Amino acid sequence: MTEQGYRRRLSALLSADVEGYSLLMRDDEEATIRTLTTYRAAITNLVQQYRGRVVDSPGDNLLAEFTSVVDAVNGAVEIQREIAERNLELPENRRMKWRIGVNLGDVIEDGERIYGDGVNIAARMESLAEGGGICLSGTVYAAIEDKVGLEYEYLGEQAVKNTAKPIRAYRVLSYPGAAAHRVVRAKKAEGKKWRTMALIAAAVVIGAGAVAVLQYSFRSSPTKPAAMKAKALPLPDKPSIAVLPFVNMSGDPKQDFFSDGFADEIIYALSRVPGLFVIARHSSFTYKGKNVKVRQVGRELGVRYVLEGSVRRAGDKVRITAQLIDAQTGHHLWAASYDRKLKDIFALQDEITLKIISAIGAKLTRGERARMLAKGTANVEACLAVMKGFEYWHRSTVEANIQAREQARRAIALDPKYPAAYCLLGQTHFMDVWLGSSKSPRKSYQKALESYQKVLAIDKYHPMAHGLVAFAYGLQRRYQKALVQAERAVALNPGSAASYLSKGIILLYVGRYEEAIQATRKAIRLNPKGPGYYFLFLGSAYRGAGQYDKAIAAYNQAHALIPQNLPVHTGLAACYWRTGRKKKARAVAAEILTLNPRFTVEWYSKTLPWKDQAAVKRHINALRQAGLK
Repeated sequence: MTEQGYRRRLSALLSADVEGYSLLMRDDEEATIRTLTTYRAAITNLVQQYRGRVVDSPGDNLLAEFTSVVDAVNGAVEIQREIAERNLELPENRRMKWRIGVNLGDVIEDGERIYGDGVNIAARMESLAEGGGICLSGTVYAAIEDKVGLEYEYLGEQAVKNTAKPIRAYRVLSYPGAAAHRVVRAKKAEGKKWRTMALIAAAVVIGAGAVAVLQYSFRSSPTKPAAMKAKALPLPDKPSIAVLPFVNMSGDPKQDFFSDGFADEIIYALSRVPGLFVIARHSSFTYKGKNVKVRQVGRELGVRYVLEGSVRRAGDKVRITAQLIDAQTGHHLWAASYDRKLKDIFALQDEITLKIISAIGAKLTRGERARMLAKGTANVEACLAVMKGFEYWHRSTVEANIQAREQARRAIALDPKYPAAYCLLGQTHFMDVWLGSSKSPRKSYQKALESYQKVLAIDKYHPMAHGLVAFAYGLQRRYQKALVQAERAVALNPGSAASYLSKGIILLYVGRYEEAIQATRKAIRLNPKGPGYYFLFLGSAYRGAGQYDKAIAAYNQAHALIPQNLPVHTGLAACYWRTGRKKKARAVAAEILTLNPRFTVEWYSKTLPWKDQAAVKRHINALRQAGLK
């Protein structure tokens, strides 16, 4: 082929084939062809989602081209994740493992086809990949090393046929990919928020012993998504919706904070509408990075409507797409695409939120509309700083927490009356204690509380701050004040799982167990894929009510998600003893001493802020009888 009449260009290329394809064909040709056809269609769909095109797909091979190398690598990761999930549904001997190679190189265009060294090197990278794995050329690695959250292994320089120089190659190690890692990070986010509330409030009144046990209460092992089997949930008796995380289409993973923050704002606004049932962020964000069907989301979260969308940000311009889907029928109720200036982002959030409310038939009074649309700031840069700050804060490292505090202070400097900035600042002071980087935990706790008091001084209707104050009052045993604040948090944010959980905890503390059960069950319904401590508090409410079998069931659900949680173990030990299962009670008591060899019943009893001292005495006696001292 001569170069005359052909156009050259630089392209990101993805080459894929099936490991052991000949053996699969030998064993069962028809089944292999069916699987290949299905998988090729899924791969083609994902290539298109990442703005690429399939150039050719002969036999078990596939060649795709992307204009962005970041899109090519993210697409490769998502393809391997999708294939891994599909393979779980097949017998071991019928699973189809694909090898993927990615290269950034020069190609020659001939109509719809492409040729050249770029294609050859992509194919060579593919041959170096393991089944289910991804291999990158040196040019790709150099382009995306700091842009995609993956880890790599250098494979050395590899000889490539018809190429003068060897090519550096890298194996992707963090498969099944960045998307899966982001899901885990999202599932942890809300848990961290409530751990913060617990520990800050604890420090006010009950000293080091209580802080220690509360750390056991809220610290957990990484959440196990498979621990709770997904099942269809019944629809509520009001319009119900889940807002999925908006896809970051900017080609830069560092912009995730913006797409996540945009979805967060919509969830927060909708949860303030009295006539709506809104799934909590923690549950809806478990789908981040996953290619799931809307009907599946509707079944698992128990909602009628699902909002999904994407965000592309470039400089001072943003493109937002959003679509509202009926999860039962799959019909699109509303869809729109917006190209706006960044400074118009608040108005755009409001517009999308009001479109959703109108489309699903909810009603708003004038006052409700004003509260729902309240942003707390008109300064876009301050808002972006808070979004970025919370993204840092969720990482839970000393360095990231310092960066989060810098963002909070930057937001406050830009707008001294921005409540969310003070919320973020308070969270960072608490995180100092949690990470062990505080020189004076007592001072850090006090700074955190002062930050939240500042929030209420600016906005007396702020629901998150009211939930925090309610919890603090509860731990101080100022029960009446705690109840008032908890009720106010629910009234201001009636669709918030966190508000209902706060109310449930306070009702538990004051001994109104049946009401605590109802409030906590409401929180779980709003956050069906929530963290394990939701079930911990439900179990404690059942235990207080004397419903020990139900308490054991709830504690076991918590244990499946947070297996090293101390209060889950104390609850189980007491309930097993109360129901006559003494052998199990003693076994759990032994596990408690493994978790904390210095555990004593006397120390533990001082950490329980329950008004019902008779219930505390029953609980402590059961633990003593189970063998704890």
